[in-house]
Amino acid sequence: MLVINKSVFIPEDQIDFKSIRAQGAGGQKVNKTSCAIHLSFNIAASSLPDTYKDALFKARDHRISSDGIIVIKAQKYRSLEKNRHDALTRLKDLILRSIEVKKPRKPTKPSRNSQRKRMDRKTKHSQLKQARRKIDY
Repeated sequence: MLVINKSVFIPEDQIDFKSIRAQGAGGQKVNKTSCAIHLSFNIAASSLPDTYKDALFKARDHRISSDGIIVIKAQKYRSLEKNRHDALTRLKDLILRSIEVKKPRKPTKPSRNSQRKRMDRKTKHSQLKQARRKIDY
C-alpha cells in the first residue's frame, strides 16, 4: 500500500509493476537480470479521491499519457527492490505536486531607482558607442 497522506492511500493491486532490463553499460550480469522497473498507474480506475484525479488529469507532465495512465521507469539502482521503491516514491511525489495549490503571482512594478539605473546604463552604453565612431572634421 502506497500512503500519500493520512487519509489517502493507494492499494498495491492498483499499481502495475513490470521488471525490464536496464539500459546503459553493465557488467557480466547485464544480459541475465531484469532489475529496472516499469510502473504504470491508471488514474481513472484508481481509488483516489476525485480532487486528486482532477488535479492529475490537469497536470502537465510527460509521464501522464492522454489516456490518464502514469508511466514511470526506474533504473537508478542495481537492485530490483530499490528501483521499485524509487518508482513508488516518484509516483507519490507526482501526486503530491499535482494537488499542491500554487500561490497566485502578484504583479509588481519596477522601482523608481531600478528604472533610473537602467536609463543610466543605456546612456553610458550609448556614449561608449558614440566614442567609437569615426571623427568627422
